[in-house]
Amino acid sequence: MTLWEGCRQPFSMPWSRLKLLLLNCLLDGDAYVAETVYIVHCVDSEGPIYEPLDARFQRLVDTFNITGIEFTPENMALLEKGKLDLGGKEELVSQVLGSHLANFLDDWSRLEEMLSKVTSPDFRNAMQDSLGQGYVFNWFCMDHVGYQINPRRRTLGYLAIFDFYKHLLTQRQNDRDGLHWHFHPMSTYREAHRCATSLLNSPHIWEGIARRIIEREWFPSCVRCGFQSERPDVHWFLEQYVPFDFTNTSVENPEELETQADLSGGRFGDWRLAPKDWGVYHPSHDYYQLPGNCRRLIARSLNLLNRFANLDQSEVDKAFSQANRGRPALLGVASHDFRDLGREVEHLRGLIIDAQRRFPSVSFQFTEARDAMKAVAYEGQLGEPIELEMELIRDSADRPKVLTVGTKHGKVFGPQPFLAIKTKSQRFIHDNLDFSTDLENWRYVFDAETVLPEDLAAVGIGAADRYGNTWVSVLENN
Repeated sequence: MTLWEGCRQPFSMPWSRLKLLLLNCLLDGDAYVAETVYIVHCVDSEGPIYEPLDARFQRLVDTFNITGIEFTPENMALLEKGKLDLGGKEELVSQVLGSHLANFLDDWSRLEEMLSKVTSPDFRNAMQDSLGQGYVFNWFCMDHVGYQINPRRRTLGYLAIFDFYKHLLTQRQNDRDGLHWHFHPMSTYREAHRCATSLLNSPHIWEGIARRIIEREWFPSCVRCGFQSERPDVHWFLEQYVPFDFTNTSVENPEELETQADLSGGRFGDWRLAPKDWGVYHPSHDYYQLPGNCRRLIARSLNLLNRFANLDQSEVDKAFSQANRGRPALLGVASHDFRDLGREVEHLRGLIIDAQRRFPSVSFQFTEARDAMKAVAYEGQLGEPIELEMELIRDSADRPKVLTVGTKHGKVFGPQPFLAIKTKSQRFIHDNLDFSTDLENWRYVFDAETVLPEDLAAVGIGAADRYGNTWVSVLENN
């Protein structure tokens, strides 16, 4: 590689690394200091999913726009084997219906059995990274709430899935896995097995975060969006609060998505204009797929053994090649917890082994999502971790009057922290704070225009900073 080509590396590279790269180019036009590939396994954690025969046939309609086939076990067997004439779509349909993709874990006992295997020390350490450490999962947990129709027997309730994985990590005494946030915007007809794209029509999302703050003293720093889909309202919401986004599923050949009805034309998972390397980028204000000047960082995550946007050997080689040229790579991979994660991890391991043969000087690490972002974007810097302070000021009758929130250290990621309120009638509410003139302090007044003082049960604040550090505090109104 020439000096000019080396100097044209993307400007997201930290300056200290860029100086090192330039020095090597000057000394030897082909010399590079190999960097690290940070492997982040994102698991959309949604709990078990049940799929009856008629639902599997419905996927033919939703995914491939195929109709006119009688819903019988015999026809399903033919479809799984690719033996039914579908006008050229036989192989693709067989891949979706007759493989690992269709082997759903349909109850908690089966899912727990699978998790017991993949989170065991033996499985994690069957292949160790360049630091001698075992496998790391990142559990992006969602809430199934507000639905009226639930044919796939989704686990319903706020915090149900979050608490399961939090308990799993505690039980396994695991402090390397990540616990993060995943959400599905509410479907139009409140069907739990479907997903929309509008956050503005999804008030359960606000309540879900408010409950995680007040009931679990937890706030997200990393997110994956449902169906890999973002629209302006989702994009701008994340810009307010969540610094790290692992939703980009851009592929080298986006025309492959046109063969599936629910993905064609950017219907879901539209990342056709997004970067296709293994770096991270700040999105544009108007177009989340384009690099720009927004605050949050977006990383790319391709699927493991899925029906679209799959990680293959060429993509893993691309990540190792990028690191070999002196630019660290964040190799994101995505799964669902209702399929066999063991099979998917074994597939990934094989891809890594092959890439290592071609790039022996490149190291790789199994990494927690937040740590990987900091390593790639900020050279592992913590910055000054965010610390706020809050006080509930009372009136002469000892009723809550004003909540004040101030910045002690660091800086809030967005324009203000996330305010969560619990009423005595068990409602969980999000509202906006009022700004101070210095933009580092906020307040909230309790009155008839907001929340009545006598109705306040608890108030909480959650915030992240640009480095993914989080801060949460809750005050009870006793």
